[in-house]
Amino acid sequence: MDVIEQLRTTLPAGTVVTDPAVLQACRADRSGHVSPGTPLALVEATSIQDVQAVCRIATATGTPVVSRGAGTGLAGGAIAGDGEIVLSTLAMTGILEVSVANRLAVVQPGIFNGELNRALAEHRMWWAPDPASKDISTVGGNIAMNAGGLLCAKYGVTREAVLALKIVLADGRLISVGHRTVKGVTGYDLCALMIGSEGTLGIIVEATLKLRPLVAGTVSTMAAYVDHVDVGASLAAKIGAAGLQPAMMELLDRRSLLCLGKHIGQELTRRGNAYLLIQCDGPAAGEEAAAIMEIIHAAGARAESTTDEATAQAWVEVRRQVLPSLEAAGTLLVEDVSVPRDAMAAMFAKITELEEKYGLIIPTTAHAGDGNLHPSFVFQGAEVPEAVWDAAGELFGHALELGGTLTGEHGIGVLKKRWLGVELGDTQLMLQRQIKAVFDPHGILNPGKVLDPLGAGAAAA
Repeated sequence: MDVIEQLRTTLPAGTVVTDPAVLQACRADRSGHVSPGTPLALVEATSIQDVQAVCRIATATGTPVVSRGAGTGLAGGAIAGDGEIVLSTLAMTGILEVSVANRLAVVQPGIFNGELNRALAEHRMWWAPDPASKDISTVGGNIAMNAGGLLCAKYGVTREAVLALKIVLADGRLISVGHRTVKGVTGYDLCALMIGSEGTLGIIVEATLKLRPLVAGTVSTMAAYVDHVDVGASLAAKIGAAGLQPAMMELLDRRSLLCLGKHIGQELTRRGNAYLLIQCDGPAAGEEAAAIMEIIHAAGARAESTTDEATAQAWVEVRRQVLPSLEAAGTLLVEDVSVPRDAMAAMFAKITELEEKYGLIIPTTAHAGDGNLHPSFVFQGAEVPEAVWDAAGELFGHALELGGTLTGEHGIGVLKKRWLGVELGDTQLMLQRQIKAVFDPHGILNPGKVLDPLGAGAAAA
């Protein structure tokens, strides 16, 4: 009996999909990367038992498994190829528990981030991770990639908002990691290890999330146009140095404004060559906003502010349209580096240098509150030009020289695998490969992503 027959015999009717069009879609994600081959089948799991059954069959037959949510990743972390099973948890959308007293929710991995928060609002609670793709990305995907977003500077990345996980291992065993309690320091923190592991160590089938009460007070939102992106980066650094903590601080350069303006039908660069969007929340939001406006005006920048919810939502939504506007401009390679906050201007300068050196167009946005930049290489055609890869390599190298990191929120996937050792070094890279081998000794979970397999004899080295 072949693998597909075993899956169909074991799983509920209709769970195993082999439609060519569906499998074709599983070869790609939002990164633009496409696997060179076509997977065997898509399994649309609806329960933990389904996931366990797939992993048992995969281990018994030596068949690779690629776990997948909504396919909105930007690093090629969930694309599947020849001979692989795509294990989708998109149909597992339940909210199993909401405990206001314990400030937690227990959910299945397929629920969309935005959908979850709309449901939690009824309890006057919310889950802090806020990626720009929150209405189309799943909680399981957020956790697997340790997603970031617009609110990270104040509320942290996904890792800070997860208490516990249920994980199905490569051989089908189910483990629970983490704690429901506020405190818990028993043993190694395997929950934190699983967050951001990109489907290479196990498959997330349930998550206990750390919730926050809805933020009280009036939200103050500011929009500032400046003459150059360096000015915006400097303003962001000054705001942080002043001890102010906005919930959101987003910076867009001139090229981003040009693409965004064309997409929404507005000539945004008439007001400035860079744009800084800032939002303060909490009881002290008004005072913080006033102090921020003083800093902006002292720098000679033009700014407006609002406490009107509809206006603020419109401004923030425009920021969320940046990626769609860039996708409309051509083929994208969306990058993701983080540097210390006071090094953002130097990173923007390097990006301009790379544009001139390689003749490229690299619109760049930044989560300016935490130093996370997204340079997006725009080109025509399906294949990434060699000049883009060369420029990306220089970009990564410069970020590391500035004390930064290869990725702040998008993960490694296939996109940055070749540079991972540059940041980690040989010893740490080997340790991580050894960890992978402990959880997935046969190398069947998301092969080809993040780490190369451990070589023969290396585990004992």
